[in-house]
Amino acid sequence: MKKNRRIYALLVFLFLAATGFTSYAQTKVTGKVTDESNQPVPGVVVMQTNTQNKTSTNGDGVYSLTLQAGATQSLTFNYIGYTSVTLGTNGGSLNVSLKPSSQSLNDVVVVGYTSQKKASITGSVATVNMADLQKTRIVDVAQALQGQVAGVFVAANTGAPGDGIKLRIRGEGTLGNNDVLYVIDGVPTRDISFLNQSDVKSMTVLKDAAAGAIYGSRAANGVVIITTVNGKKGKANINIEYFAGFHQATNLPEMLNADQYLTVKDRAWHNTLGNAANAVSPYQAARSRTDLADTDWLNELFDTGKSKNLQASVNGGSDDVQYLISTGYYKQDGIVVQDHDGYERFNFRSNVNANVTDRFKVGTNLQISFAKQDKLSSSGDVPGVIRHALLRPPVLGVYKNVTDPTYSASNPYTDLPFYTGNNNGWDKNFEFSSNPIAIVNFTNDKRKTFQTFGNIYAEYAFLSDKSLTFRSSVGVDISFSHNKNFAQNFGDDNDNNPDELYPGKGRNNKPNNLDENRGEVMNFTFTNTLNYQKTFAEKHNVNFLLGAENISSKSSAIGGSRQDFDKSTSGFQYLDYGSLTNIYNSGSASQFNLVSFFGSGTYNFDNKYFATATLRADGSSRFGPSNKWGYFPSASAGWMVSNEDFLKDVSWISELKLRGSWGQAGNQEIPNNTYQTLVSESGGIVNVVRYGNPDVKWETTTQTNFGIDLGILKNKLSFTADYFVKKTSDILLTVGLPAVSVGVIDRTYVNAGEVSNKGFEFGLNFQNRDREFKYGINANIATLTNRVNKLQEFVKNINDDQTHTRTEAGSPINSYYGLVFDGIYQTPAEVNSHLFSNANGALPGDIKFKDLNGDGQINADDRTIIGNPIPKLTYGFAFSSSYKKFDFSFLVQGVQGVDRYNDLKQIINFDSRPFNSMTSVLDSWNGPGTSNTLPRLTFNNNGGGQVSSVFVEDASYLRLKNIEVGYTFDVKKIGVKNVRLYASGQNLFTITDYTGLDPESTSLIDKGTYPQSKAFIVGLKINL
Repeated sequence: MKKNRRIYALLVFLFLAATGFTSYAQTKVTGKVTDESNQPVPGVVVMQTNTQNKTSTNGDGVYSLTLQAGATQSLTFNYIGYTSVTLGTNGGSLNVSLKPSSQSLNDVVVVGYTSQKKASITGSVATVNMADLQKTRIVDVAQALQGQVAGVFVAANTGAPGDGIKLRIRGEGTLGNNDVLYVIDGVPTRDISFLNQSDVKSMTVLKDAAAGAIYGSRAANGVVIITTVNGKKGKANINIEYFAGFHQATNLPEMLNADQYLTVKDRAWHNTLGNAANAVSPYQAARSRTDLADTDWLNELFDTGKSKNLQASVNGGSDDVQYLISTGYYKQDGIVVQDHDGYERFNFRSNVNANVTDRFKVGTNLQISFAKQDKLSSSGDVPGVIRHALLRPPVLGVYKNVTDPTYSASNPYTDLPFYTGNNNGWDKNFEFSSNPIAIVNFTNDKRKTFQTFGNIYAEYAFLSDKSLTFRSSVGVDISFSHNKNFAQNFGDDNDNNPDELYPGKGRNNKPNNLDENRGEVMNFTFTNTLNYQKTFAEKHNVNFLLGAENISSKSSAIGGSRQDFDKSTSGFQYLDYGSLTNIYNSGSASQFNLVSFFGSGTYNFDNKYFATATLRADGSSRFGPSNKWGYFPSASAGWMVSNEDFLKDVSWISELKLRGSWGQAGNQEIPNNTYQTLVSESGGIVNVVRYGNPDVKWETTTQTNFGIDLGILKNKLSFTADYFVKKTSDILLTVGLPAVSVGVIDRTYVNAGEVSNKGFEFGLNFQNRDREFKYGINANIATLTNRVNKLQEFVKNINDDQTHTRTEAGSPINSYYGLVFDGIYQTPAEVNSHLFSNANGALPGDIKFKDLNGDGQINADDRTIIGNPIPKLTYGFAFSSSYKKFDFSFLVQGVQGVDRYNDLKQIINFDSRPFNSMTSVLDSWNGPGTSNTLPRLTFNNNGGGQVSSVFVEDASYLRLKNIEVGYTFDVKKIGVKNVRLYASGQNLFTITDYTGLDPESTSLIDKGTYPQSKAFIVGLKINL
């Protein structure tokens, strides 16, 4: 028994000794931290729970930590933008995969040739919610930014398929080119219409100069950085998406029918001086005609458009090589009849990244695209398809009667009003306009573009911890264009001139003609950077970048035209078949180079205090020898207040950061060699075409920004606010020299003037993903005040009679300029009292204008600024949600405080010619007190021909841009990961007071803009 007791006592002693030893021993834990795509996450704080014992992961996501004895044996992993993870451990190996937090902060953000943690960014940088972006079914990726980011204004130039997008960041900063710079996988460009939406992985908007100054001469108008999707390690992942949609014109004005038209024109005839009150007007007499039509021209012109989109991609890879291959096809037939306003685009992309060694990486991002557009006049420009649909009287039919002696099977359309042949002419009581359906039928304007865009790169890490990396990249942007426009002759022949060169030809496109041109643009970007990122003593974080870049651009074009083709069928629409008279041909070429050196440094102490400085030097061939170089510095700082000890116990504040920045960026967007004098030679005589200016230099934009970022409730709710002041000086503009001394020559470029933009920007994001019903809200709003501070000494103002605008100091750029509408004269006494110096034939019922100088007459001296085309307020509201397998989202977007000159309103409601009108003219002035907004109907001048504020309308709007509902099927049993079926609507309703076709139009003057269409789309997305 004693022996057994000794054995038991020995065992107890050994057990206690062992447990006592382990209680006081130190345990080492090692492991690797990765993200959802199995990529290493550097900089993750790994802390022993409830202690100050911590470390952080290195560049490969690897950590090592020795646990303190007697403390909690668990680790907590923290990284901004990801959900914290706490795991128990007994030592040894512990690998962790982090998931993005509910706010989706996109913690690592690509900015200025490198990437930074979002927490360390001190400039004004906005990351786009890609989930919201992917649900906007659009053809141009730039349009997907609409309503997504505060301070970013996006609008379609027109609703025509393939027409461009206008994107402005923080207003119009210059009198010249205000286009933003896009950087796709490190390659700069001014246009991204070729980009496939499903290929976009991330979009980051650099709004202030501190964020964009690293791009120097091209960043004055803001920068949008885009990265495309790369392959991921693992088995091949296949994604296929197809959608089809129907498009319809919406918000169309109500036009007069035939009966209303004759009533209105009869009243106008009787109100016209010289016509007897008891006489029968030709419009009253026309009611007895049997050849009158009752045509709704808008209904005849607009049809149901169709679109379809097919995207397919496959990605995968190993530890050494990752790949993505994608292809896409998009086609849209517009809302105008006969499918002459279509757009097609083919895309192919190949992204490959290879780890040659542990330190050496190479890769390529390459896209090939081909786009084809059937171009139709879409901005009221000649031949003005939509404009004529609104002007043409409803009493005219679309087609001629086959018994009409002027009818032909090849040209069956009506043209001149009630045309009876060349000798008898047409009915002059109906103002002639073109038949819009005939214009569409005979339009044959094809535009094709083939483009190669992308880069190849190599990256090498010099040190074992990969803190110092060298990257070399060659980018290409090569495009070939081919435009071919055959203008077919059509319409009625109304020329009685015996010397007519082309007798018997229609009045439109007389004679028929072909205009064809081809061009090529080749841009090459060679970039080399050296980047050093390192953390010292766990608190000192540095990121230094040095780089050099060379951009070379060459372009050339060749074109020709001929007239009078005997045969005009498609097989003969080539230059060789045209007449040998009036031959025209042209050819040109140009090139420029930009050489740049840049550097930046970011310092972060203990994730509390941040500072960044950049400097870029750009040398451009567009400036003379003494001004080739421009230097663009910036500095910014930030304070992460939430990481201070005095806020650590405030649990509801997840993030609080204060930011401030200052910086400069440049602009060189002027024609090549403008500093040189341009001459021409003819017959041995040399003539000056344009005087050069050797002193012309860089335009500079200086911007100051103050901001705050706030996150609460574990970053479920985040708020950001910015105030900025942006001034552009040494503005590049042209000055005309006195013709009496130099003759009529081209304008010379000078540096003059200053423009300022300032405003507030607010963004709010809320994500609730903790329940079965998950939802997110993204809202933003921004204000903007644009002013011209000064112009050149001898340029007091810049007038544009085509758009009725004036640019002058104290007003926004391109402000509308004209007379001020002051109601309708009601009585002769009112006319005489107001126009005591010169009535100039004004009568009761005519428009009354303000006599601003009080001289008793209305003339050019009474003109003033009457409108602002630059929005004062922009906003967007996006909502997304999901419940089990259902999802629902919508986007509302709008602008406030913006004006548009509605030239179409002027010509259809106020013109003195017998065009058609909107039904609102039925309430025109018809005696004292009947109206104070619409003048009398007359064929005399009633003031409606003057440029005035009555045609400057508030173009503010609120629009439901997109709404979508989807359902995801669980089909894993048949070997498919998931299938999502969705239905969406676009532009379903618009709230606006604007009477034109589309308040979103970007034209300064609305002459009949192709409107945005309402769309209904059904799609299917398959993940294999």
